[in-house]
Amino acid sequence: MPSPIVVMGVSGSGKSTVGAALAQRLRVPFADADDFHPAANIAKMAAGHPLNDDDRRPWLETIGQWLGEHCGDGGVMSCSALKYQYRVQLRSHCAGTRFLHLFGTPEVIGARQASRPGHFMPASLLASQFETLEPLQPDESGVVIDVGQSIDSIVDEYISLTGGDHRGECSDGENI
Repeated sequence: MPSPIVVMGVSGSGKSTVGAALAQRLRVPFADADDFHPAANIAKMAAGHPLNDDDRRPWLETIGQWLGEHCGDGGVMSCSALKYQYRVQLRSHCAGTRFLHLFGTPEVIGARQASRPGHFMPASLLASQFETLEPLQPDESGVVIDVGQSIDSIVDEYISLTGGDHRGECSDGENI
């Protein structure tokens, strides 16, 4: 039974683009967590204020429900999932959820973010995203891939590292 994949990382890392491409490659549904934000969260970020845990909790719950609905048939969700506790909340809906962490330096991500005008998340909040970001922990099934390559290369690397399997664990029970 395929488990969903969360494509995670800071704003501007390419989560939506990579997530859509990965979902297409795996032939599973795709959703963008940005589409799940309540209007108050969008207004807060657009005004240049970072979200706090209280802002994120109901948003993450809604995303977790989507993951739970796709726990048996797979799916890809793009979501920042910056803190370990956020990922625990997401996994509470589907324990086998896997993570693809798109990693890049602040300089690389900043340049990418500057090339996408009109997004509600201003570049001024990028530093707060990096400050909040917590790396994947040993109890989390996932891989880290550098964003400094093409979308196809990122998807190919993910498929190569996971064998194209999105069931949550390797056959030997070890996290990838």
